[in-house]
Amino acid sequence: MKIYWTKINKIIDETSEVKTYLLDRPEGFTWDEGAHTHFALEGFNAGEKPNRSLIRHMSISTLPSEDSIGITTRIREQCSEFKSILRNMEVGHEVAIFKTHSNVPLKREDRNVYLLSSGVGLATFRPLVLDYLEHADNVNQIHSLNIDSSRDFLFTPIFESAPDKKFTSRFVDNREDYYEEVKQLAADKEGFFYIVGSDEFLTQNIDVLREQGIKPEQIMLDKHEQQLPAFLSFNLSS
Repeated sequence: MKIYWTKINKIIDETSEVKTYLLDRPEGFTWDEGAHTHFALEGFNAGEKPNRSLIRHMSISTLPSEDSIGITTRIREQCSEFKSILRNMEVGHEVAIFKTHSNVPLKREDRNVYLLSSGVGLATFRPLVLDYLEHADNVNQIHSLNIDSSRDFLFTPIFESAPDKKFTSRFVDNREDYYEEVKQLAADKEGFFYIVGSDEFLTQNIDVLREQGIKPEQIMLDKHEQQLPAFLSFNLSS
């Protein structure tokens, strides 16, 4: 396993609680849209065993063409040891990244794509949308739907509807509006539905989609392949 040590080159306050940490891109490090990585703080590998409290599984919110590795995360006032340390880090501080992989690359199979997310989960979809806007080959159109009760919606300049590019985007702040729209989107029985959020959020969305006749193979989750049956297989008979 190769561990890349790199430095923070910029910190962006996206909202009052959400920050993006832009990291220098190490030589030879690359990734695909929709990728996640293990993001670790200094000291995580100082002992015989890794200190898991200093490691988090994070989505990369940038594309390689942006030449910085973006890590976007919510840091509340009451937070974990990891988030507390991260909140106090500054430009020039070192972090580690390793085990980078993409479970949700953009499918280009001439179908519609629906991106369903909760809160900061939208960070996973930012590079997919940028990749699509740069070249829309073999994607009919993309619709993004994000729910965030804080109403501090993320990446609004990017997630702005562009009908000429067949990209539409909606932000809602309540569950009723959100799930009503999911049901409407599921009228497309051929589309791909990407979901990012908490496990509870994934399960609720899958239940709604399956009730509307969407098949498991149309549902894309940011989970390792061996984790997918826990979310999808119990619905296979329905």
